[in-house]
Amino acid sequence: MKVLVVGSGGREHALCWAISKSPKCDKLYAAPGNAGIADVAECVKIKSDDVDGILKFAKAEKIDFVVVGPEAPLVAGLVDKLESVGIKAFGPSKKAAQLEGSKAFMKDLLAKYNIPTAAYGVFDEPDAAKEFIMKMDCPVVVKADGLAAGKGVIVCHNKNEAYAAIDHIMIERAFGDAGDEVLVEEFMPGEEVSFFALVDGNSAVAMASAQDHKAVHEGDVGPNTGGMGAYSPTPVVDKALHKKIMETIIQPTIDAMAAEGCPYKGVLFAGLMIANGEPKVLEYNVRFGDPECQVLMARMKSDVLEALLACANGTLAKTSITWKKDTALVVVMAADGYPGHYATGSEINNLGDARAIKGVEIFHAGTKFKGKKVISDGGRVLGVTSTGKTVKDAQDKAYQAVDAIKWPEGFCRRDIGWRALERE
Repeated sequence: MKVLVVGSGGREHALCWAISKSPKCDKLYAAPGNAGIADVAECVKIKSDDVDGILKFAKAEKIDFVVVGPEAPLVAGLVDKLESVGIKAFGPSKKAAQLEGSKAFMKDLLAKYNIPTAAYGVFDEPDAAKEFIMKMDCPVVVKADGLAAGKGVIVCHNKNEAYAAIDHIMIERAFGDAGDEVLVEEFMPGEEVSFFALVDGNSAVAMASAQDHKAVHEGDVGPNTGGMGAYSPTPVVDKALHKKIMETIIQPTIDAMAAEGCPYKGVLFAGLMIANGEPKVLEYNVRFGDPECQVLMARMKSDVLEALLACANGTLAKTSITWKKDTALVVVMAADGYPGHYATGSEINNLGDARAIKGVEIFHAGTKFKGKKVISDGGRVLGVTSTGKTVKDAQDKAYQAVDAIKWPEGFCRRDIGWRALERE
């Protein structure tokens, strides 16, 4: 098969790395890819949100299967356009992608079908949102309705912070059009986990659980980021909780989407809050998480391409996925200043020495070539990923690799996996 992966981040590098191992894959392209993806795929200079450009390339090259990595092209309807010309694609339709594209759509669906989530209100003007906040207990969570690159969520510890968050999103337009509407939610205490399932419209096959580290600094302090590290599996999701999540959240959501006339295909990524053994939905994403995808691909024993094809073909009920028993852990190396202002263009050295460590793979998230040099080209730049028999083993290997990389302009958290280590 000729396969095209759309995207340029760590998630897409992990997908390309896994897909390239499949006997079904004869030729692999990435649009636009990055310096790391170039090791396993041919990179083509088409931006991931250039829907027409991707469609034109896929038709010209007679691509058999397109795997869409990021959310923006999914929300823009890339899968619909590909399928309209007979090209199979992995990912939801434009209508189904509203699960991530509109938090209001997602929350209204959950409420309608009694799927557990936080109490909330949706508002399209600031004063009404502030009146709602006046009647709530703090802390509260204020969210931009649309896509905001993982940054449109503000936890507010008192009412003044919440009012300021409303102004920040709706009046200052901090997230642009994504803030045309806001959600105000009750704050849910507990432990946050990422739960993934492959879906073919009717059936779902659960993938491994993972736990992300959103805050920029050790101890989960500082502003939220797109993710500073992750590990899989997460001990909090035992067999009983896994069963409960599938029965009370994942399958009811798939059934609800079908009932609403927008059957869901692709990967369903549920951000869940677990409190006293009870899961509730924080949010849905319609693509693999980044950096969670890196640890999932590192642990997946099954042919990834076959599993993704089964979603597109509607044959998931006949598909099973097997996993390595090892723990996988990824440490994100980011540019100094991230998630605020950061510089790009600094040189990264010794990547070969880091990759030479047994059980380590380096996934590129924001890199490009300058001549033969690898230079930084984003906020989150590398995903240093390792596997080990225990969380401690995987963590030790990852930080050994981090320390081998020579990149003075970068930083990372030094406590990835701390919750699981405490359990160990």
